[in-house]
Amino acid sequence: MFLDRVKIRIKAGDGGNGVTAFRREKFVPRGGPSGGDGGVGGSVWLESTEGLNTLLHLRYNPEHKAERGHHGEGSNRFGKDGDDHVVKVPVGTQVYDAESNELLFDFTEPGQRYLAAKGGKGGWGNAHFATPTRRAPKFHYMGRPGGERELQLELKLIADVGLVGFPNAGKSTLISVISAAKPKIADYPFTTLEPNLGVVDMGDFRTFVVADIPGLIEGASDGAGLGDRFLRHVERTKLILHLVDVSSLSGRDPVKDYEVINRELSNYDANLGSRPQIVVATKLDSLDDPKRLDKLKKRAKKDNKPFFEISAVTNLGVKELVNAVSATLDEMTRLEEEEKSAKKEDRVPAASTTATN
Repeated sequence: MFLDRVKIRIKAGDGGNGVTAFRREKFVPRGGPSGGDGGVGGSVWLESTEGLNTLLHLRYNPEHKAERGHHGEGSNRFGKDGDDHVVKVPVGTQVYDAESNELLFDFTEPGQRYLAAKGGKGGWGNAHFATPTRRAPKFHYMGRPGGERELQLELKLIADVGLVGFPNAGKSTLISVISAAKPKIADYPFTTLEPNLGVVDMGDFRTFVVADIPGLIEGASDGAGLGDRFLRHVERTKLILHLVDVSSLSGRDPVKDYEVINRELSNYDANLGSRPQIVVATKLDSLDDPKRLDKLKKRAKKDNKPFFEISAVTNLGVKELVNAVSATLDEMTRLEEEEKSAKKEDRVPAASTTATN
């Protein structure tokens, strides 16, 4: 089961208390103060890992507490620090404060850590308060409480390619053909109710990740059909594959479907509307009116978007599409590296030259 939103409560460990104690020693008033300090409470950390792709493991375990610090003891023995508690989350998780809805951290890479709640400081024992005029203090400090808060975790899938389109446009069939993903496939709308990830192997250790986004409908950007929850998984994709059913089975017009989805993408986020996109006409094996295909092809050409015709069932045009996607991603990576290199060169000051006569 895929779960992309969950609320958890975290509690860092309280600091251990200091202690009032005295040691028995000759020539030392009342044996002398020997109360040790309490240990520091454990902190709660969030850590991203590649081993997870859902927040389901947190749904049934919403309470997370770190160990409290141990109390100090006599003979100047300090209490042991409490152990930290680490909460594992998938890459792509965003952390919000549940009360203010403030974005606290965004996990974009594996191995990142975020200090969600800091452990309380340990209290001082009475040995800390001994002075030449106060040789036998009879008091100590209590440990301070650890941090406590409620967090809202939201997962946005990180993939190279996002498959978007109306329900039953052939997205699940395509991802099952080009990768090892096995999503539910059926001949009725809204078969896919949760995103699916698939890895496409191009050979020579070259791969890219595809996200199958559940079907969108008109009004998705405003929440229709849970569209706002589905659209956020497209935000991090580099390239969009816009799948459009050109057969008459859907009873809809392909060009209108194409326009509706693009409008919803732009309404949800202006950046999505301008993101690189490849238009893919699907279900070519069921095409009964070539004019439907021609109209969509002309519209994509008008928008200067690459256009491909496929049938995932018969594998017609699938290889060509996958090769084009791989080449597009490689080109985007090359341009990103060149842009980063140019920025580094701009930051490096030019070497000063001195003229010599």
